[in-house]
Amino acid sequence: MDRRFFILLLIWALVAVVSLGLGRYHIGLGDLLATIFGRGSDDVMRNVLFNIRIPRVLISSICGGALAIAGVCLQGLFRNPLVDAKIIGVSTGAAFGGCVAILLGFAGSALVGFAFGFGLLALGLLYVIAGFVRDRSIFTLVLAGIVINGFFAALISLVQYLADNEETLPNIVFWLLGSFVNANYARLGLVAAVAIPCIVLLFAMRWNLNLLSLDENDLRTMGVRVGLIRTLILLTCTLLIATQVAVSGNIGWVGLVVPHMARLLSGADHLRSVPCTFIIGMIFMLIVDDVARVATASEIPLGILCALIGTPVFAILLKRSARAA
Repeated sequence: MDRRFFILLLIWALVAVVSLGLGRYHIGLGDLLATIFGRGSDDVMRNVLFNIRIPRVLISSICGGALAIAGVCLQGLFRNPLVDAKIIGVSTGAAFGGCVAILLGFAGSALVGFAFGFGLLALGLLYVIAGFVRDRSIFTLVLAGIVINGFFAALISLVQYLADNEETLPNIVFWLLGSFVNANYARLGLVAAVAIPCIVLLFAMRWNLNLLSLDENDLRTMGVRVGLIRTLILLTCTLLIATQVAVSGNIGWVGLVVPHMARLLSGADHLRSVPCTFIIGMIFMLIVDDVARVATASEIPLGILCALIGTPVFAILLKRSARAA
């Protein structure tokens, strides 16, 4: 890792400190530092900071970094810079699980469990469908992902149709749009327990992504276990995506946009781009969450803000791809 990674890490720390003071209950820098170091006497400020703001900043940072690093790894795996996390259908499966939990009246850890379980189910279906084809190529996995996305999207629509219009349906819609409003230490513990080991593993495997850019037949000739590497990366990214959806709803575009930002800074080498992508994802999600909290009187869903940023960037990428062709 070069100094760019540590500069980005410092930028994240500065953004995180600023984020702790933002919101309806504004906390100045002096009061913020006094409360953190135990010199503040305001119980309301202490409660807001330690029970609301700190877990929210940490969860949003981990989720943003998780989505970003899953995006860059999937783009390297599929050898396509326009691939994002939805390509394997896991986020849609996890979103369906969360919708079912809300429809049944569950919340908290039960909702997280449903979303996580259906995210893993989506990955299992991916390999079952791909198994119908003798050659499990990248193209086959993409087609299987499209099938899974369509299937779970239809089930989400069915759940919305069955939901009570006055209370349950609005809750489902708001959850699907994504938010960290329910951040707490229990959810932070879940995110940290699952995401951190997965992120460490992807950091350790990032040199394999450089290998996968070579011809698959040549790799097999050299004795590289392509299938094992591909499966391990897919499974790890699935755990990251399912955990994020379970905790904060379906947030799109981060895994598509942030890797391109990182490559502008660090280049295409995954040894450098993967760490940079992770930190930029943390910064990006923190900033988006800050805007969601302070832009209007009511909190804007993160899915809307990420789409408003992601769609023009995606259009620019398509234009650049057409020129390159």
